[in-house]
Amino acid sequence: MKPARTKTPRKLPVKKGSQTSLKDPVGVYCRVRPLSIPDQECCIEVISSTTVQLHTPEGYRLNRNGDYKETQYSFKQVFGTHTTQKELFDAVANPLVEDLIHGKNGLLFTYGVTGSGKTHTMTGSPGEGGLLPRCLDMIFNSVGSLQAKRYVFKSNDRNSMDIQCEVDALLERQKREATPNPKTPSSKRQVDPEFADMINVQEFCKAQDVDEDSVYGVFVSYIEIYNNYIYDLLEEALFDPIKPKWNSCSTPMRSTDFVPPQSKLLREDKNHNMYVAGCTEVEVKSTEEAFEVFWRGQKKRRIANTHLNRESSRSHSVFNIKLVQAPLDADGDNVLQEKEQITISQLSLVDLAGSERTNRTKAEGNRLREAGNINQSLMTLRTCMEVLRENQMYGTNKMVPYRDSKLTHLFKNYFDGEGKVRLIVCVNPKAEDYEESLQVMRFAEVTQEVEVARPVDKVICGLTPGRRYRHQARGGAVGDEPLVSEVVLQSFPPLPSCEILDVNDEQTLPRLIEALEKRHRLRQMMADEFSRQAIAFKALLQEFDNAVLNKENYIQGKLNEKEKVISGQKLEIEQLEKKNKTLEYKMEVLEKTAAIYEEDQRALQQRLEAQGQRLQRQLSDKRRLEARLQGMVTETSMKWEKECERRVAAKQLEMQNKLWVKDEKLKQLKAIVTEPKSDKPERPSRERDREKVTPRSASPPPVPNAPPIRLRHRRSRSAGDRWVDHKPASNVQTETVMQPHVPHAITVSVPSEKALAKCEKYMLTHQELASDGEIETKLIKGDVFKTRGGGQSVQFTDIETVKQESPTGRKRRSSTAAPAQPDGTESEWTDVETRCSVAVEMRAGSQLGPGYQHHAQPKRKKP
Repeated sequence: MKPARTKTPRKLPVKKGSQTSLKDPVGVYCRVRPLSIPDQECCIEVISSTTVQLHTPEGYRLNRNGDYKETQYSFKQVFGTHTTQKELFDAVANPLVEDLIHGKNGLLFTYGVTGSGKTHTMTGSPGEGGLLPRCLDMIFNSVGSLQAKRYVFKSNDRNSMDIQCEVDALLERQKREATPNPKTPSSKRQVDPEFADMINVQEFCKAQDVDEDSVYGVFVSYIEIYNNYIYDLLEEALFDPIKPKWNSCSTPMRSTDFVPPQSKLLREDKNHNMYVAGCTEVEVKSTEEAFEVFWRGQKKRRIANTHLNRESSRSHSVFNIKLVQAPLDADGDNVLQEKEQITISQLSLVDLAGSERTNRTKAEGNRLREAGNINQSLMTLRTCMEVLRENQMYGTNKMVPYRDSKLTHLFKNYFDGEGKVRLIVCVNPKAEDYEESLQVMRFAEVTQEVEVARPVDKVICGLTPGRRYRHQARGGAVGDEPLVSEVVLQSFPPLPSCEILDVNDEQTLPRLIEALEKRHRLRQMMADEFSRQAIAFKALLQEFDNAVLNKENYIQGKLNEKEKVISGQKLEIEQLEKKNKTLEYKMEVLEKTAAIYEEDQRALQQRLEAQGQRLQRQLSDKRRLEARLQGMVTETSMKWEKECERRVAAKQLEMQNKLWVKDEKLKQLKAIVTEPKSDKPERPSRERDREKVTPRSASPPPVPNAPPIRLRHRRSRSAGDRWVDHKPASNVQTETVMQPHVPHAITVSVPSEKALAKCEKYMLTHQELASDGEIETKLIKGDVFKTRGGGQSVQFTDIETVKQESPTGRKRRSSTAAPAQPDGTESEWTDVETRCSVAVEMRAGSQLGPGYQHHAQPKRKKP
C-alpha cells in the first residue's frame, strides 16, 4: 500500500495532460513601501512600471573594496510608494475573484522581509482596506442577492459539500437559533468599530457574467502555520490556551478541563486535493460577517515584538474563501438536489511571515526558534520553485519536495494546475534591508519563470438558462414562496386530541377517525390531480420527442450534403500539399539566410544593450553625485548662515553693552559738570562708602544732637484681618525705611489652597523697573472668597506703590553750601571734585538696566 500511495502525487500531472494543456507563468508583482524616514538612504529605485533597480548602499561598497553593482529585476507590474490599495486590488486580486465566481481556484501570496508591509497589503489599515476586505466586498456584491438560505449547503469533513432540502435547512436553522453558536455570526449584530473602517470600501466592484440560474453559498476558514504545525484560528477553546488558570495562591492550577490548541493534519480528498482535516468552516452572508470571523481569528494569531518590527508575524496565516454553487431545477424555484452538480471553488489568501536574520532581530529563546522555522519553510518554498523551473526548462522529472514543509504541502495542487497563482513581493527600500531584499528579488526571479497549467472550465449543467426570471415572472421567487410540502401540510385538517382519559370516552376516537377520513379523501383528490397532470406532462414530452426527431432527420440530410462538399475539398487539399512541399524547400533556404542575419543582429543588439547599460549607470552616477553635492552645498550654507547669525547676535549684544556703559558714564559726567563746586571739598571716606551712601535730599538737614531715627514699618490699612503675604522668591530685598508689614500674616513664596483657607485677605508683593530704571514695588491686595466647589478665589481690590530713587538720579541742588551733618561731617556729594573722585563700575551685559548692580567706590588720589 505504501508504494502505491507515494506514486499518487507524481502521477497527477501526467494524468491531467499538462504537456498538451495551456500553461501560464506565475504572476509576480512588486510593491515598494514608502520610507519611514524621508531622508533615509535608499537601495531600491523604481525604473518603470515593470522594472526596479537594486544598487549597493554606501556602507556595503566600503566593506567590499568599493565594489559597486546595480541589478535590474523585471516583474509583471511594479507598484510604487504612492500606489493605493484600490489600484493594487484591480490589478492583482480582481481577476482571481472573477475566476472564483466562475468556478476556478486561486492562490495569492504576500512575500517579503519583516516590516516590508505584507500584512498592510493583505489586511489594510483603518480607512484603507487591504486585498482581503476588498475581495469579500466584491464577492458579496456579485452573489449577495443569489445566495441560498443558510444551511442549504452543509460542510463535511471530506473537503466537499452536502446539499439539503429546504425543510431540513429550515429545521437546522430553528435548531441553531434555539442554541446560539459563537462560530456563526449574526447578520443583525452591529459592526465592530475596531474594524468598521477597514471594510468600508467606497468603490463598488462587481464581477461580470454571473450565472443567475444558480444559488451560492460562501464559507470561510482561517488557519496559521506556526513552527511547521497547523492550528485552526476559528476553533473555540474552553479558555485561553496561552495563559494558564491561576488559583487563589497565585500558582498555576492543574485542571483537567484545560485543552491546549491541537494541531491539525493534512489529508488528501478523492480528487487528490490537499485540505486541513477538522478545520472550522463558517457560512457567512455578508462582508461584515466574513470580516468579523477573520478578525476573531486574527486576534489569536501569534505576533511578537522584535528589534525590527513592533508587531512581527510569527506564523504563516491562510484565509480560505470557499464559494459553493448549485443550479436551480427546471422550474427555477428550488435548488437541484444532485450532489454531482455542486461546483466548489476556493480562493486562498496567504500572509507569509517575514524572512529575517537573527543577528538583526536580536532574537533569543522562542523568538529564535520561530525565526528558524519561518526561514526553513520559506527556503522549502524556494526549493520547490527551483525544482519546478528545472523540470519545465530541461525536461527532467525530479521529485518536488512539497512534503518538506506544511506550507508547500498544503498548496501543491495549485502548482499542479488547480488554479491561478499570484505572488506580491513587498520590499522596503531602506539600505539596512539590502541583503534581505536581494534574496527576495532572486526568489521572485525564479518564481516568475515557473509555469502552471491553466485550469479547465467546469460544466455545471445543461438546463435551460433564464429559469430564475421565468419563475419570478410567474409570481414566485426563490426563497420568497412557501415550500410545496408546507402548503400540503397546511391544507390538511388539523388532528384532534388523541389522549383518552376515560374508559367510557366515546367521542375522541370517532373524531380522530373522521379527521383521518377527511385527510384520506383529500390525499386521494391530490393523487388524482397529480395523475392527470402527469398524463398531460407525458403528452407534452411526446410532442417534444417528435419535434426533436424531426429536427434530427433534417440535420442528418444537411450533414450528407456537407460530406459531399468535404470530399471535393479533400482533392483540392492534396494538390495544395504538393505545392506546399515545394514552397517549404524554398523556405528552408530563406530560413538559413535569415538565421545568419539574425545572428549578426543579435550580436549588434548585445553590443547596443551593453552600451545602453553603461550609459544608464553613468547617468545614475551623475544623478547621485549631483544630489550628494546639492545636499552638501545646502548643509554648508545652512551651517554658515547659523554661524553668521550667532556672530551677529553676539556682536550686537557686545555693542549694546558698550553703548550702555558709555551712556551711563556720560550721564554721570553730565551730572558732575553741571553742579557747582563747594567751598571746602572733602575727600569721602572709603569706610563710609562701603557701609552706606548718604542720599541727597532737598529737605533741610536734621537738627544737631537729635536722637537717631528708628526704622519703622509702614502699617497696612486693613491690619485687623488675617492676611496671606505672597512674596515671590525672585524679589530683590530693598533697604528702604518704609517697609510693607502686616502683623499676624502667613508669608508664602507660592500661594496654596491651605493658606488661603485660613485667611480673609491676600497681598502680592510685585517688583518691576520704573521708567527711570529704579525698583518700583507694588502691593496688590484682594479679598479671599470661598467658591461653591469648596475652593478659594481672590478678588483684587487695591494697589499700593512703593518706589525708591538712587542719589545719582537726583537733580542738582542749590549751589549754596550744604549744612553740617548731625555727626559734624559735611556732605560727601556737594562738590564737583568729590563727585569726580567716584568711579562708576557696571557689570557688562546686565539685564536689569541702569540703576542696578552699581557699586560706587572712591578713587584713591595720587600722593
